[in-house]
Amino acid sequence: MQYSILGSSGLSVSRVCLGTMTWGQQNTQADADSQLALALAAGVNFIDTAEMYAIPPRPETYGATEKIIGHWLSRNRNQRDKLVIATKIAGNGLSHIREGSNISPATLVQAVDGSLQRLKTDYIDLYQLHWPNRRSPHFGRHAVNQIPFSDVDAKQQQDEIFAILHTLAKLVQQGKIRQCGLSNETPWGISQYLKLSEQHNLPRMVSIQNEFGPLHTKDWPYLIEQCQHENIAYLPWSPLAGGALTGKYLGGARPEGSRWSLVQRNGLFRDTPQSNAAIAAFVDLAAQLRLSPAQLALAWVNQVDGVTSTIIGATNTVQLIENLAAFEQPLSSEVIDAVATFLHQHSAPF
Repeated sequence: MQYSILGSSGLSVSRVCLGTMTWGQQNTQADADSQLALALAAGVNFIDTAEMYAIPPRPETYGATEKIIGHWLSRNRNQRDKLVIATKIAGNGLSHIREGSNISPATLVQAVDGSLQRLKTDYIDLYQLHWPNRRSPHFGRHAVNQIPFSDVDAKQQQDEIFAILHTLAKLVQQGKIRQCGLSNETPWGISQYLKLSEQHNLPRMVSIQNEFGPLHTKDWPYLIEQCQHENIAYLPWSPLAGGALTGKYLGGARPEGSRWSLVQRNGLFRDTPQSNAAIAAFVDLAAQLRLSPAQLALAWVNQVDGVTSTIIGATNTVQLIENLAAFEQPLSSEVIDAVATFLHQHSAPF
């Protein structure tokens, strides 16, 4: 396993981050225990979760993933200081989480205390804001003019960010969280956090996790360039486009128990004719290169300049073993060139 420094935090994290959002919905405690044992044996020390998990978000499964991790930690106390555990406060829009309210000083304190209790730990290594209070071009909302940026009250957003940073500073001083990060943010949002942090000596954001993979490269080059030069770790999520890049959903297939067989909060926005054509081409390319589609996608994401650690998820240990193997050998220049050709032919399929 290779490791990278998590932005300006000084923390060393594995190039693989174990995503956990299926735990509590598609996976049981026993499944999670098996995945953790396998990942830790492979050298993974970075685990990502969120208060809203399991996915899809429902009142019945709110906090379930953190509870599963907490149950594992309660039985493996000797592993806690070896791990970098990241979790996230849910943004607005989910009626079953604080009545769908914005991230604010009050909700931050409430959310952090809840996560600490469920995780059965005294501190959170990386605490992230799951999505901003304003609408952001993520979760399939990135089409031109889909979000009217001119309608946003920038001063109001800056005031909210300032209040959030002040509260994060108090939580850091109390020892409840150690580092702060963003998720599903934009270059403008990153800039506001960095500017206010510097001006007022408040916690600096050390990371951002956004969707990124062969089907979804919108963060290249502008946001990733900013992360590189501002020393912010870039953490891609959904590199396999919700599992679609394995090819298992081609032809309208919905394998029992798979993610696309579940009701989705934002719909199956990745399921477009263009995406299916791109996926079929990617599956064919992987076969020509004698790699599995998942391994080709993950290995390609891992070599993208500016990527710090890739968040992977699996619903069984067979998938996890396959995914971990993708990080063992670098891709040849010929393979990278072949993927570049694919990207040129299948840009922005959703």
